[in-house]
Amino acid sequence: METSVPSARSRALAVLRVRSRASAVGLLPAALAVVLVAARATGRLAGDPWPTVTLVVCVVAALVLLVGGAFAAVVLRASPAVTPTVPLSEAAAPDLYRLVRDLADRMDVPPPSAIALTPDCDSWLEDRSHAAHRRGAARVFGATAGPVGPESEPGAAPILVIGSPFLWWMRVAELRAVLAPVVAGTGPSAHPDIADARGFVRGLDAAVDVGGRRGLGWIGAPARLLLRLCRTDAAEMERGVAAAASERAQGVDYGLRIVAQEQVGLAYAGWDRLLTRVALPAWRMGRWPAHLDAGVVSALTELSRRDRLAEGFTSRLGERPACDLLEQPGLIDEATSLLAARLFHGGPAEAGPDWSPVDWAEYPEEVVDRKWRTEAARLHTALDALAVPAGLPAGPSAPATPVSPTSSATPAPAASAPVASPAARPGAQGSEGSSGAAGAAGAAGPATLAAADSPSPAADAFAGPTLERVLGYLTDLGGDGAAGEALAGRITGELAREERAAGPAAGAGKARGADTVPLFPLQPPRSGRDLLADHVTAMVCCAAVDSAGATPGLDWLDGPVLLVGGDRRSDLAPRVLSLVEEGNPEPLRDWLSALGVRPEKPVRLV
Repeated sequence: METSVPSARSRALAVLRVRSRASAVGLLPAALAVVLVAARATGRLAGDPWPTVTLVVCVVAALVLLVGGAFAAVVLRASPAVTPTVPLSEAAAPDLYRLVRDLADRMDVPPPSAIALTPDCDSWLEDRSHAAHRRGAARVFGATAGPVGPESEPGAAPILVIGSPFLWWMRVAELRAVLAPVVAGTGPSAHPDIADARGFVRGLDAAVDVGGRRGLGWIGAPARLLLRLCRTDAAEMERGVAAAASERAQGVDYGLRIVAQEQVGLAYAGWDRLLTRVALPAWRMGRWPAHLDAGVVSALTELSRRDRLAEGFTSRLGERPACDLLEQPGLIDEATSLLAARLFHGGPAEAGPDWSPVDWAEYPEEVVDRKWRTEAARLHTALDALAVPAGLPAGPSAPATPVSPTSSATPAPAASAPVASPAARPGAQGSEGSSGAAGAAGAAGPATLAAADSPSPAADAFAGPTLERVLGYLTDLGGDGAAGEALAGRITGELAREERAAGPAAGAGKARGADTVPLFPLQPPRSGRDLLADHVTAMVCCAAVDSAGATPGLDWLDGPVLLVGGDRRSDLAPRVLSLVEEGNPEPLRDWLSALGVRPEKPVRLV
């Protein structure tokens, strides 16, 4: 027996002693009532005030038993929190089940009762044998809907939860080495005292959640008190179980496990970049990448190419990947990708018209281009709200009188109009054709949009949704940055309104389990300056695509990028920051001129 098992068992007994003491406290009034009643029956407590005392104690004992029984029933029956996962039936992954059982046999421990996947870079054992799990029905991936599986049978071994990125990035031998100490944990978990202590702690945790419901608030206080009393012992018990599992797994692929742990860290870095830089923009657009696990391989391969510390990792790609252990890796990848969108962003649980999958080949056109044009439209809507003239190439310190219209101007195509209607602006009474596409595009005053393929007249310097309008407003050399602050505030407010309009899909939910979304938000709220820089960058990219032949692209580590002549342009960000933070447009104008971008030309918005 591993040296850590006795330590874990002693801690488990300490947890169970807390339960025994709580039971004793609940039974104490009843015991006192029995003593008093027996004494009265035998005549030992005759006369006043013992009849009254006996009656009061009996009533108190009955109330305590009633409350204690209700509390014990809640602890026993409340459903513990279950990690949202993608269950795998043995028919969907027979080779993976065979590998796990072989590991269990080599370490002489019970095999996990089932396997499930999680969109995270971690692996663990999870007990799902609680009676609450047997009262429902479960749907197992690769099998038809029906009764719950063997993992929910009384006394069943815990299930093995595997991070899905591991299956796609790791080789079969590496996965086996990484899973060995996890599978070894089924041995200590089978000890009756440890299993009983874990069940008690999980029941208390579930009771705390039940205490948040209407009419059951009284349950939360004693449950939290008992959790505090056994917190230290429960934590030490889990450390002892982990140490015992590690000791048992030392004889299985120990040398390979050291190398495989490097791949765990690399997979975590690549997965984090893929979610925050690539998946998150798509989720915000109402699309979810359908093959995130396949994407992490591309991201990590790109990281290996860029990072000299990762040299040699790509040579592993010639070995058999662990996803070959699955019968239908593409379908499982799609299921875990949808779950990742729900956990990390709060998207719907199922695909729909407003929540559709997107393949990597379609990502630049369906996500990147649409993202840029949506942000550019939001930027011009904010300018409309600030009553920024569309025909005046000057910053906010310049006069607000609009330029006279030109008779040669023609309405812009309807495709150049954003979705939002413009706000009322000074000088708009003198406009002509304001009900056309130029008005819908946010044009202020009498100016109208010129045709996309004709040069803008000098008198009508620029019009409508143009980059020149943004450059003119933010130009503030030597100023205090008031223009940028005002525009950033408008954009922040517009985003907040859009998130409120999104409703429950944006993250509202119950207080527990898979219904609470997102469980793990990826990014903290962004500052107004950051949002403004993102929107100006999007406007610049739209102008480059429309007037200079640039194309939207996807970088596996950095997300949406601008491609010019097939090459990524990574020198745009500092020039945009110079405009946003310093009010200096010259670096950006030089960059636009070198690429042949025409700031005065209207761009196509969403």
